[in-house]
Amino acid sequence: MRLRALVTGGSRGIGAATAVRLARRGYDVALSFRSSRQDAEETAAEVERIGCRSVVLQADLADAQQARELVRSAAEALGGLNALVNNAGYVQRTPWEEVSLEDWNMMIQVALTSPFLCAQVAVPYMKEAGFGRIVNVSSLRALTGSAHGVHYSAAKAGLLGVTRSLSLALASHGITVNTVCPGYTATDINREVLEQQPEKIARQVPLGRAGEPDEIAALIAFLCSEEAGYITGETVSVNGGLHMR
Repeated sequence: MRLRALVTGGSRGIGAATAVRLARRGYDVALSFRSSRQDAEETAAEVERIGCRSVVLQADLADAQQARELVRSAAEALGGLNALVNNAGYVQRTPWEEVSLEDWNMMIQVALTSPFLCAQVAVPYMKEAGFGRIVNVSSLRALTGSAHGVHYSAAKAGLLGVTRSLSLALASHGITVNTVCPGYTATDINREVLEQQPEKIARQVPLGRAGEPDEIAALIAFLCSEEAGYITGETVSVNGGLHMR
């Protein structure tokens, strides 16, 4: 069976690393981007060097219709869909008193609503294929909260509920749904805090360092594999021991 995946936010960081990891597991990969076309095309080229097909699709996941159309376009281009990695997102570090309604709504749309909408469209393709994997990329802040990103923390925490609910709804179809919660990871959205407070972060993390995107991607790709067929409804933290549950 030829496997096909969509990775949202697949142009850089964890998304790009996941696209490559999935290709190594035999997946053809569609990856979405909002503004970084060059990065997306570079990632797609790496997927193709591995020997798998790649498709680059532009979408603004703040728009519900674009989120739905993204999945349809990916499935049409690849000939179906077996895996969805809801990775796209952004960070806005703002004291909670200063978070506007517009800020709140935008974060909820991108980080919570769009993953749900993408899953709604993707699942029929998975049912048709007889094999499906959904992985939602949440955050350490879904578990700990955030004094400077209440809307980010709330949206990412909401993904945990979506994961558990969908895992129950889709289990009879053999479709698994899981969440990965990265801690400090060396990506563009974390660059500022990692550069400003490297020693503080190193002291906080028992392993003494930030994670690499490929370390997160390795887990995501595993959860998309046939080997992970008995894992569903789970939230897996990858944070160097920073938050032990």
